[in-house]
Amino acid sequence: MEPFLTIAPQSALWEQDIKKSRFIVNFQRVNNEDEAQDFVNRISKEHYKATHNVFAYVIGPQDEIKRYSDNGEPSGTAGVPMLEVLQKNQVHNVAAVVTRYFGGIKLGAGGLIRAYAGTVAGGLQSLGLVERLTRLKVMINIDYKNADQLTYWLKSQDYPILDTNYDTLVHIVVAVAESELPQFEKELTNQFSANLDFEIGDPTYLEIPAK
Repeated sequence: MEPFLTIAPQSALWEQDIKKSRFIVNFQRVNNEDEAQDFVNRISKEHYKATHNVFAYVIGPQDEIKRYSDNGEPSGTAGVPMLEVLQKNQVHNVAAVVTRYFGGIKLGAGGLIRAYAGTVAGGLQSLGLVERLTRLKVMINIDYKNADQLTYWLKSQDYPILDTNYDTLVHIVVAVAESELPQFEKELTNQFSANLDFEIGDPTYLEIPAK
């Protein structure tokens, strides 16, 4: 399965000036096309005095939905280059709107392509990407005398601790890859002489900085 990359923040803004024209890119994570269109409409209303509000978005693990618009720029010089940058960076569930305030100097077709593509690329580089991983929530129930040792082991093995609760036992919730679960349970059971038990919960998403 291909890595699922997306932008690190939920939304972000980046801008640059090119030959007196101001190019502003707004990004937002989106889960479906309605969210993407709502975002495009909101940015377009915020910048209703702008010369152009050009958008592109990709949705789904395999970019099942991908849309763009040149919004009045010459065909193929704005929305397509933006879409290509999103796909080249392999990001998913991301919408981008590039707002242009014309500065009086025409850029030509090649200049427009570089400007719109470069604004999206510069924005992605500045805000960073994360990889979304699917993991199982596993609750480990353990006695107090072994809890600190368990916590130390989990951190040393880079298992993210999602939550810790206390009552008659200590309940530590961690994220574990499904393929690692049998070995994970076996190793901990051996290490702690069966003084613990496991409750397997629902899948969850983890996000780590993309390499």
